[in-house]
Amino acid sequence: MTEKRNYLIDMDGVLISGNTLIPGADIFLKRLRDTNQEYLVLTNNSIFTPRDLAHRLATLGLELDEDRIFTSALATARFLSHQNPGGKAFVIGESGLTDAIHARGFIITDTAPDYVVLGETNAYNFSMITKAVRLIIKGAKFVATNPDATGPTDEGIVPACGAMGALIEKASGKAPFFVGKPNPYMLRAALNYMGFHSEETVIVGDRMDTDIVAGVESGLETILVLSGVTDRDDVDRFPYRPGKIFNSVADIEIA
Repeated sequence: MTEKRNYLIDMDGVLISGNTLIPGADIFLKRLRDTNQEYLVLTNNSIFTPRDLAHRLATLGLELDEDRIFTSALATARFLSHQNPGGKAFVIGESGLTDAIHARGFIITDTAPDYVVLGETNAYNFSMITKAVRLIIKGAKFVATNPDATGPTDEGIVPACGAMGALIEKASGKAPFFVGKPNPYMLRAALNYMGFHSEETVIVGDRMDTDIVAGVESGLETILVLSGVTDRDDVDRFPYRPGKIFNSVADIEIA
């Protein structure tokens, strides 16, 4: 049984799998609420706003307030506003990213931007990629929401932000700064967003190479669930280990 009061919970592979609720995820969140545990759901997906994601989760049977969702887009917008308040950015992404950046006082433009910001989108096109490459070569700093090379869909995997970032890096000669997991910045931003302290927080995730390593590097207790991409045998391939391993969030006991 874990006695931590604060939970950072990965979304994909932990609460949902594609468009399917992972059995027991709704009961797990109810147990957190019933025992007055604080929690925040994390996702590297930058396409949707928290409100959009809350609606999507509700259609799957998971009731969650939008202020309980923290995306890599929100973390990226926080990073930009701390680095260069009131700056300008050329953005490749969907409303989840553009809304977050606008909300932080940034101007979105392709005229002498301070940053090129790459996020997830279902509409990558050659002209946008070309423009991004040229702006980076001219001196714009290159930031990307997350390093995931692929993303899941009902039809199979699709190229994601990390893959497109590699293309732009190859063409421009400049590597992006990835804000999302496994960068500990994502977790630190989430902790600050909720007012959590690392020593009182546990991260629950399904990936050793993003969720668990980010938790280890941020000083959080870690829980690995096997309902996503990681098998128990995979754990020994890494030089770090999760604090606990469960088959799914349904098996996590709440104090």
